[in-house]
Amino acid sequence: MPSPTDEGTAPTPEQRRHAPATPFGTPRTGGELQASLTSIRDTFSSRHHSLDFAYSHAHYLRNRVLAVGVIFVLLTPLWALVDAVMLPAELLRTTLAGRAALMIGLIGVLALAKVSRERIGRIRLSAGLLLALPALFYALVLLLLPAGETERLAGYAFIPFLLVAALSVFPFTILESLTAGLAMLWLLVFAQTIDGSWLTPAGFEGLWLLTSLLAVSLAANHFQLSLLMRVYRQATHDPLTGLFNRGALKLHLDKLQTWRQEAQSGGSLPACAVLMMDIDHFKQINDTHGHSVGDLVLAEFARVLVSQTRAEDCVARYGGEEFVILLVNTDAHRACEVAERIRRAVAQHHFPDHDHRHVPVTTSVGVALIGDVESAEDALKRADSALYRAKEAGRNRVMAAE
Repeated sequence: MPSPTDEGTAPTPEQRRHAPATPFGTPRTGGELQASLTSIRDTFSSRHHSLDFAYSHAHYLRNRVLAVGVIFVLLTPLWALVDAVMLPAELLRTTLAGRAALMIGLIGVLALAKVSRERIGRIRLSAGLLLALPALFYALVLLLLPAGETERLAGYAFIPFLLVAALSVFPFTILESLTAGLAMLWLLVFAQTIDGSWLTPAGFEGLWLLTSLLAVSLAANHFQLSLLMRVYRQATHDPLTGLFNRGALKLHLDKLQTWRQEAQSGGSLPACAVLMMDIDHFKQINDTHGHSVGDLVLAEFARVLVSQTRAEDCVARYGGEEFVILLVNTDAHRACEVAERIRRAVAQHHFPDHDHRHVPVTTSVGVALIGDVESAEDALKRADSALYRAKEAGRNRVMAAE
C-alpha cells in the first residue's frame, strides 16, 4: 500500500488524476488521438498504473512466468541430449555443467514465482530472471569454449532470437521489453565477436533479424497490455461512474486485510475504516427529474467522492445509489472527520439537471473501523447498520458504528 497523506486533507490535483469522467460531457476534438496517446503512455511504462491494476498485472505475469518456466525446464535436458550427440567430450563437460546450473536456476525461478502471490516486486524479478538465466548461460559457454569451437554448438546461436520472441508472450511494458531486447542485441554482438561474424554480411543479417523480432515483440507487448487494461477496467469498474464495482471492492478488501497483517508492528495492525453512504431520497430525484438526471447525479456524486479522498483510498459503487470508501491508515476519529467533510461537500456541490438547474442532493454516511480480528465483510455490515441509523435519524448526517 502507498504511504498515506494526512487523512483530514483534501487530495491534491495529482492525487485526483484517476477521477472518473462524467459520461454526459461534450466530446472534445481530437479525443481519439488523446486516447491513443494515453494508451501508449500506459503501455510504455508502469509509472501511471494504479496499485490495483499493478496487482492484477502481476498475477497475469506470474501465470506466464510459470507456464514459460515449465517449458524452459523441459527443454533444457532435451537440449543436453543434442549436445551429447554433437559435441566432443571436452566441450560436453562444459555445456553440461552450465545446463545443470541453468536447470537449478530455472527451478528456483519457478519456486519464487509460485510463492509470490501478492509480492509484485518478486513476480517481476522472477520474470526478469527467467529471461536472464538462459542469456547468461549462453554468454558463459561462449567465454569458456576454446577458440574456433563455437561452430560446433548446435542451436546455441538461436538463444537471443528465442528470448526476444519470448518477450511477446509476457505482458511487459514497452520500456521493460526494450531494455531486455537491447541486452539480447548486446549478447548477439558478443557472440558474433567470438565466432568472427561481427561486421560481416551474415552478422548484419542476424542483427537485422533480431531487431525485426524485437520490433514485433514491442508491438505485441503494447497490444497485449492495452487489452489487459481494457478487460481489467471492464471487469472491475462501474461503467456509469468509473468507480470500482462491488466485485473489485471485495478483492480490494481482501488485499487490504493482507496488507494490514504484513504491516503490523508491535502486535498492532494499521487502522483502516469503511464509509458506507447513499444519496438521500434518490428515488424522488428519479421521479421528479427523470432517470437520465439521476444517472447524471450519480456520476457527479462519484466525482465529489474522488475529489475528497486520497489516491491510496478506494472509492467504489456498492450498488444503486450506495457507495463505499475504504480509508487506509485512518482511525475512527479521523474517519468521522472525512465523512463529515464529504457530507458537507455533497450538500454544497452544484448538481445540475439537463437545463443546468440545481438539483438538491444530500448524503447519509455510516462509519465503521475495521477490527483486527473481524472480516472486512463484517465491517461493511456494521457500516451499513450505521448508515441505516443515520437515515432513521433524519438523513444528511454521519453516524459511527456501535
